[in-house]
Amino acid sequence: MKIINVCSGKGGVGKTTVAVNMAAALQKLNKRVVIVDCNLTTSHLGVMFDLYSTGKSINGFLRGEIKLEDAVHMHKSGLHIVPAALELDELADINTDIIKHALQETFKHYDYVILDSAPGIGREALIAMKACDEAVFVASPHIPSLVDVLKTKNVAKKLGVYNAGVILNRVRGRDYEITEDDVFKFADMHLLGSIPEDEIILSSLNEREVSSVKYPKAPSSAAFFEIAHKIAGVPYYTRQ
Repeated sequence: MKIINVCSGKGGVGKTTVAVNMAAALQKLNKRVVIVDCNLTTSHLGVMFDLYSTGKSINGFLRGEIKLEDAVHMHKSGLHIVPAALELDELADINTDIIKHALQETFKHYDYVILDSAPGIGREALIAMKACDEAVFVASPHIPSLVDVLKTKNVAKKLGVYNAGVILNRVRGRDYEITEDDVFKFADMHLLGSIPEDEIILSSLNEREVSSVKYPKAPSSAAFFEIAHKIAGVPYYTRQ
């Protein structure tokens, strides 16, 4: 079992969308996957999956009220999800030091645990970074976003977290956007994949759907599948 932290230098780059679709693509490879929301103050995972009204979340586990397995919900896509609560009062009396051990024990029969991290390098973002085996960094295809990723990468390095690479999200193919060479030269990181700008993703968010599941032939879905193959070490072939 591998714990992967999907993180970003700042909010608004589509980190949660990447985490969800990457998990779904790994599941398509017959991997057992669970997504855990570690963004406790501005959680989006539960909203995306229509789980905002559930009474069982990671917050209840961190307060010692329930077992972690009791906070696992199954989406119609087949994905297993551990949401965070939306109510701020559920942030009281939580113990985040127990997360890594709990993930290792509860999900030891899974192939991948995908952590949807809080953005940035603050205390909340460190919860997921300290709990993971490796980190995937999400950025928009612009230099300021890559600068933010570089800061996050340095934090991961200090914690001994393996750097799995950068995913550029919402790529429009413009000349001014950063390239794979830019990522390597500027941040000394390899490009794990590029997700093209795709309105299918936006419409799926409002439909509470996973875009790569509902629209597997969409350009963005193909990009997520290719990334999943890289993570799982499975050869990826495109149809000619």
